[in-house]
Amino acid sequence: MDAEKVTQTSDQTKSNDNNSNDKQPEIPEPLPLKDETEINPSPADESSKSSEAEIVEELPTDVGVIKTTDVDGAKTDDIEKNDEDEAKAEDSSPLPPDLEKVSEEIDQFISDSSNLKGDNDESKPPDVPVFVEQFAVLVEAKIDDYDGGDAPIKWSQLPQEVATSFLDIVDRISKLLTYLCQFSSEYKYAYSISRVDGVLQRAMSYIEEEFKSILYDYKINPDADIETPSAKPNKEATNADAEQGGSIPESAAPTEENKFPGYSEEIVTTLNNFSKALIAGGYESECCQVYFIARRKALEESLHKLGFEKYSIDDVQKMNWDSLEREVTAWIVTFRHCTNVLFSSERKLADAVFADQPSIAENILSNLSRGMTIQLLNFAEAVSMTKRAAEKLFKFLDIYETLRDFLPLVDKIFPVSYADELKAEATLTRSRLGESMVSIFSELENSIQADSNKTPVPGGAVHPLTRYIMNYLKYVAEYRDTLEQVFREHQMIERADSTTGSDFDCQNPQAAQNDHHPSSNKLSPFETHMIKVMDLLDANLEAKSRLYKDTSLSSIFMMNNGRYILQKIKGSPEINSLMGDQWYRKRSSDLRQYHKNYQRETWGKLLQCLNHEGLNVNGKVNKPILKERFKSFNALFDEIHKTQSSWVISDEQLQSELRVSISNMVIPAYRSFLGRFSQTFTPGRQTEKYVKFQPEDIETHIDELFDGNATPWGRKKL
Repeated sequence: MDAEKVTQTSDQTKSNDNNSNDKQPEIPEPLPLKDETEINPSPADESSKSSEAEIVEELPTDVGVIKTTDVDGAKTDDIEKNDEDEAKAEDSSPLPPDLEKVSEEIDQFISDSSNLKGDNDESKPPDVPVFVEQFAVLVEAKIDDYDGGDAPIKWSQLPQEVATSFLDIVDRISKLLTYLCQFSSEYKYAYSISRVDGVLQRAMSYIEEEFKSILYDYKINPDADIETPSAKPNKEATNADAEQGGSIPESAAPTEENKFPGYSEEIVTTLNNFSKALIAGGYESECCQVYFIARRKALEESLHKLGFEKYSIDDVQKMNWDSLEREVTAWIVTFRHCTNVLFSSERKLADAVFADQPSIAENILSNLSRGMTIQLLNFAEAVSMTKRAAEKLFKFLDIYETLRDFLPLVDKIFPVSYADELKAEATLTRSRLGESMVSIFSELENSIQADSNKTPVPGGAVHPLTRYIMNYLKYVAEYRDTLEQVFREHQMIERADSTTGSDFDCQNPQAAQNDHHPSSNKLSPFETHMIKVMDLLDANLEAKSRLYKDTSLSSIFMMNNGRYILQKIKGSPEINSLMGDQWYRKRSSDLRQYHKNYQRETWGKLLQCLNHEGLNVNGKVNKPILKERFKSFNALFDEIHKTQSSWVISDEQLQSELRVSISNMVIPAYRSFLGRFSQTFTPGRQTEKYVKFQPEDIETHIDELFDGNATPWGRKKL
């Protein structure tokens, strides 16, 4: 049953007998509600105070019979009695005013009043209708249904039509307050403004809390759309995921059903409705603050789950390299994921939640992405300030490349207001990394030159320095394009320091690289450094080879290291193309020369024992000389076998080549010598005494050379 519209009565009853001692009629108390239900009467002039003035008392949730009491105590009923018995019943309880009906009256009131004000701006403001108070009471009662008690009803528990209706009510009360506030200077509006504003605040508080609750109920999926660092051989086993390449798994690709970060489309629609309600209700700053804090927390959680932690510059400086290396790997993954995925997803979300307020969406997104980016850039800068060391080069290169790839995206991701600031920060950090890398290369060259270790490697094996440098250069060559850029930037900076300036464009490094054509005889700065490192390594190895007292072992040492260098260069297309065919042929020729030197020093002496010269005197074999020749051969071969079995040839192909060449040199000569002179000895004990080895024995012993399995090195003379 709808409540009847309450009308104010204006009885013209006048009392000629205004006795001040007369007892005033008692005003009945309204039924209790959430808040006050009395409407303050409008103030009246002293001249207008008369018996015609009435005190209007409203009973919003009473029986539907609105009573008015005039000043002389007369009581009248404004509602016609259809049933006399019902009117006499004191305990009757008809339904309170209907919210839908009152809402229509509110809409009509705002519309009519706005039209009147438009027609005559100087017209007297209308009185506040009683249904304004009714509307406030009914809305507050509905808010109590949702937000009252210890367990408020969550928005997700409301049926769709109920939720939509509630937002319509909130929108209506926002408009009502906006209208009433036009007359804030009118005293008779003060109570209504305060009353409606209080109800609106309660509604806003409930919506704000639900807005916050839904925003914080996101889902993080750190595996989706993550771009891992591109695979390079210098990545350690601990970075196995990074070695799988930079492609995004198909299963992790974004879908239409999940195009917002952590929310369904239905939830985003709800967030949009909440934002519109809060902004319309004058809660724009609260709405933006709640959204910003919630999404910043979500972004920080995403960074954490990607493996990136926030560290101060001091923390980074104190961190050991193994730990910092892992943090750099996480930083690269995080930075690329932010710039390629997270920021664009956040833009979609902000644009959807604040669809009607693009400037708000842009401002919130800008602050979010800027804060995250500055935090990431600060970490990169802290890394660039750590102590320089050769092993840091590759992580520095990874950071450098990440920042280089980031710069072209800045204008697309960030507004112009601070895009330039971020580009300047990223460029400065990248330049510091470049300077560090140039210094690392210079220190590498100095360390090779200064390596004067006087302890020779046992067995003439590959020196640790050779292994380290060649593996280092192999990895370095895979960053050739980036290092070319680094060295050219450094070269241009040096020129700028010494001349009027530089035409090098850090944002367009390719333009500088195009100056160096592959066919040009002029070496690039990077090629110059690489060749210098190789020359320094050669000089160092030559010096180390002279530490061996045995010249044959010295040749073995140079063969081992030379072969290792060539194999590394041959196995790396990048470093092979960098060093060139001419350099490779020269090194191969040097390797063959060491081989010849070894054969001459070791096996040339042995073959002299098999020389026929001086054995025939007057057509007869000089037996004493022959005996001496066999004794010398046996003793020398025993010594060679005993010594060189402990030497090391780590490259199987080189080992096989040496053994074959030795066999081809020694066995035919020995077989011929033995066949010609062995019959000189008396068969039996004499033959066994001097002919100690058969050709097959010689071949077997040669195959045992260079295994490193003989007497421990400490007992042998170098």
